[in-house]
Amino acid sequence: MPFVETSVAQLWVADHRRDKSATASVVIHGAGGSRLSFSKRLRQSNIVNSVCVDLRGHGKSQGNGRRSIDAYAYDVVALLNALSIDSAWIIGHSMGGAIAQCLALERRERARGLVLIATGARLRVNPQLINGVVKDRDAVIESLTRWMWSKNAGAEMREQSAKIMRQTQASVIAGDFLACDRFDVRERLDEIACPTLIVAGENDKMTPVALSQELAEGIPGSELVIVPGGSHMTMLEDSEMVVAAIEDWIERNQ
Repeated sequence: MPFVETSVAQLWVADHRRDKSATASVVIHGAGGSRLSFSKRLRQSNIVNSVCVDLRGHGKSQGNGRRSIDAYAYDVVALLNALSIDSAWIIGHSMGGAIAQCLALERRERARGLVLIATGARLRVNPQLINGVVKDRDAVIESLTRWMWSKNAGAEMREQSAKIMRQTQASVIAGDFLACDRFDVRERLDEIACPTLIVAGENDKMTPVALSQELAEGIPGSELVIVPGGSHMTMLEDSEMVVAAIEDWIERNQ
């Protein structure tokens, strides 16, 4: 069943695992997003072996969302427990990348490895966005859509991401922004002991490539892939390159 009853919430999950004996990947979207924030190519990759979740209040999962990265990480651990997954590759985009880092720091036995896409160890959010999304959600989403994508992004992709955010309550998006703004693990990066792949878009305006470089410098043994011309949504715009990099990394770290 798509809905999974965990100890803390009922979450909508798209379980694409072809081989449940192989290490699963838990795929975590960013602020205001959903499991559809990732390409079909990634979600259905046999090598990625993914479990894609809609966090509380996102996509098809009900609830009020969370206001801290720690709380979202707790929900992901509850999901792992409900699915009897001891440890997994944790693939996170933006806010999802913060959740992945939190898991690796606080519940390191559950993270086999991390894939951090367009994220950072500190995710500051302009207060005007946090307040503005409650006052005029659609205007903020329109602005975000301009910032997240490159000029070459197709109208259909842009509209799909905007549609996902428009389906998310303004209070949930504001809570996501607040959670991101409070997140800061810069002083703890050297404690992340699992294999880590960092993927950055060269022209990302939301989480500039310098944030990914900081992750790469701070996490021991991590690998950094910079997508030429990539945007904040590089995992969709440059899906083939990003998925190939993730698949190669998983195969080398199995």
